[in-house]
Amino acid sequence: MFSNLTPVVKNLLIINIICFIGSAIFTQAPRFFGVYYPDSPFFHIWQIITYMFMHGGFGHIFFNMFSLLMFGPIIEQILGSKRFLNFYLICGIGALILQYGVQAAEIYNIVGTIKASNFLNFDMLHNRVTADLQVSQEEFSTLASIYATPLVGASGAIYGLLLAFAYLYPNMSLYLMFIPVPVKAKVFIPILILIEIYLGFSNSGGSIAHLAHVGGALFGYILMKIWGIRKGY
Repeated sequence: MFSNLTPVVKNLLIINIICFIGSAIFTQAPRFFGVYYPDSPFFHIWQIITYMFMHGGFGHIFFNMFSLLMFGPIIEQILGSKRFLNFYLICGIGALILQYGVQAAEIYNIVGTIKASNFLNFDMLHNRVTADLQVSQEEFSTLASIYATPLVGASGAIYGLLLAFAYLYPNMSLYLMFIPVPVKAKVFIPILILIEIYLGFSNSGGSIAHLAHVGGALFGYILMKIWGIRKGY
């Protein structure tokens, strides 16, 4: 597995691991390098890239890096290193675009506009939010989460890779530890995406940005079509 690593996959693995160790040492790192809603005073433009290299825990980075290790080299060999890196980053940004759309809709439902910063007070030192308007506790929790909780992780980019693999090798059998029989990529990966859609709209799974994962897969499919990559069999 490790002997077949391609250049971009190898460098992405190294950068993610270094950032994970760094964020364990410097616990404020996700606050500065995770990404916030654009209307939040905690938002900085570099975060749209750096958020992909921050992770929320060992399980989070393990799933993402294991998937990158399993599927990334195959896709990099087909796309070439430069295009593969562009694919990875664009899927990560695409995941963020869909997540921003969902957050904007949630804010609009509460305050009637996609910008709520004028209704909120921000404690920049402690990364906290208080409200200047009358809203329910649930609505305030939603606003506070959007404005003061950073999004982290490479999952959007990874779901783009999963989609690309299913697109290129739909009939490839995947052998998974928790499923005793092989499952074709064209079955397993769409099921994963459907689960993310369900969890995203049902607000299940805590603070995980499920629809961002879907955004990564969506942009992955769009790129494969735009670039004219031939569908596998």
